[in-house]
Amino acid sequence: MRIRAELHADDHGRPQLQAFHFDRRRLDVAETLDQWYGPDYRYVKVRTCDGDTYILKFHETHSDWELTMFSRTYTRVRIV
Repeated sequence: MRIRAELHADDHGRPQLQAFHFDRRRLDVAETLDQWYGPDYRYVKVRTCDGDTYILKFHETHSDWELTMFSRTYTRVRIV
């Protein structure tokens, strides 16, 4: 699934994912958990402010982002 990403420069001037638009929502990135690179792509594993985890793939030759994986954080509810 294609997504639209918002980037900002880190302390070293490298572009970092700040937020992305998916399913008519804007998701703010709370933390970048991991990144790994290939010959013409980059994967970024992030946790959003709502606690969910996403892996996004950036295709450098096409300059577009794709959603690769999504994991929802489940909250336990205690009923008293």
